[in-house]
Amino acid sequence: MDLSGANLQLDSFEELATPLFDQLYNFAHWLTQNRDEAEDLVQETYVKALKGFSSFQLGTNFRAWIYRILRNTFLTSRKGLKVTMTVPLDFDEEEEGPEPAIERDTPETLLLARSSHELLQKAIDELPVYFREILLLCEVEEMSYQEISETLAVPIGTVMSRLSRARQTLRSQLRPQLQHAARPQIARGTKHGL
Repeated sequence: MDLSGANLQLDSFEELATPLFDQLYNFAHWLTQNRDEAEDLVQETYVKALKGFSSFQLGTNFRAWIYRILRNTFLTSRKGLKVTMTVPLDFDEEEEGPEPAIERDTPETLLLARSSHELLQKAIDELPVYFREILLLCEVEEMSYQEISETLAVPIGTVMSRLSRARQTLRSQLRPQLQHAARPQIARGTKHGL
């Protein structure tokens, strides 16, 4: 084996893979919802990617290639196999409600923001993995539809429809909770707020 060629390949892999470590870990953590499993998944992804690096064509999208390895590794793992892959096709269309206008940070607005963030995180965690991964890749990792399509090995139309359904599902889950939280709390037996 040509040792200098192997070193060049290792250097190329390091140069491409190292900057993606944090992003891959975040994606793995969202998929597994467990820190230790996410670390193991990223480690296994890097091992597989390094072993298969000779099949990677320089000049193509390395980011999509390594994300696909991570995703496939997750899906073939014990946790990934437990994920159901059914996609509901019907969603009720609901009108968007007005957003409250908040001009400055007060203890109350900070509490509401923290509460809203926790509601959003919980709602995202409850999404099926095929919706969670689409949202993460698009909104957090800022991948283009084309990159997501390459990463997940699905047509761009599927990327767009899953993203739309994921957003619609989040809206329908969060709307009742946020509307309930926005209602003023009136003590029983008082006439305040009338």
